[in-house]
Amino acid sequence: MSAQVPTGTFTVTNLNPLTATPPTEVPLKNAPLVRAIAQVRFPPILSIEQQAFVGSFQEAIRAEYPILEPIKTQSLIFNPEGASVTPTPQTTWCFWNADRTWRISLASSSVSIETTKYTSRNDFLVRLEDLLVKLHSNFHLSQIDRVGLRYIDRVVGQNLEDIKLLIRAEMAGIICSDLQQYVHQVLHESLFLLPSGEAQISARWGIMPANATFDLYAIEAVPERSWILDLDISAVKTQAFSVEAVMQQALNFTERIYTFFRWAVTDEFLRRYGGEL
Repeated sequence: MSAQVPTGTFTVTNLNPLTATPPTEVPLKNAPLVRAIAQVRFPPILSIEQQAFVGSFQEAIRAEYPILEPIKTQSLIFNPEGASVTPTPQTTWCFWNADRTWRISLASSSVSIETTKYTSRNDFLVRLEDLLVKLHSNFHLSQIDRVGLRYIDRVVGQNLEDIKLLIRAEMAGIICSDLQQYVHQVLHESLFLLPSGEAQISARWGIMPANATFDLYAIEAVPERSWILDLDISAVKTQAFSVEAVMQQALNFTERIYTFFRWAVTDEFLRRYGGEL
């Protein structure tokens, strides 16, 4: 049975964020979404490590992502004698658009696309599909191991001061208590398994102090207190690669994350960030 939407409000009542039909999107003129990431992992393709083989992929995306910045990293290997680093650094090829608001990261066993200037679900998925088509054209993927999407919101300023009005009680926790004025940092983390068994959602949220972060890669520290909502949905399963299948999965994931987001926030949250009935 579909949840009911009361007249004059955004809220979808009695909504189970893990099973409910995704609600209609409410565009936010000043959305607090600071980063969106989609990643696909696959069995290692060693040629991606070699510059000569990556050139044709770069040409395929260079019109939109003209800036290339390779990153060399080393991994830790644990064995009975202790930890050691991999003898050969791994290369991640990072391709940026001109204003550095979009980035594609290609490594030997993964590809991701991320943005700090998210405009719409459709735009994000169109860019992801274009990336997968060009990746497959150049490296002929046969299998994938994981598909994941991650959306990160940040609330600051007056909206942070009013946070207990913007999120539901189940999310607010101690910040709605008499101890609220003393809270310096609080972080909640929950892992949800979707009833269908197809995926899981990792949700992290809470207050972060100024100049602090719990994820250096994805969440920049800012010089003021903030409230973070970090939703990460993923499916770990070896399957034959198909652009169409991955895109259907990605669409389902964006809808499920949005459903969780709508469950977590109040009508006042949507209004504060420019949502309109």
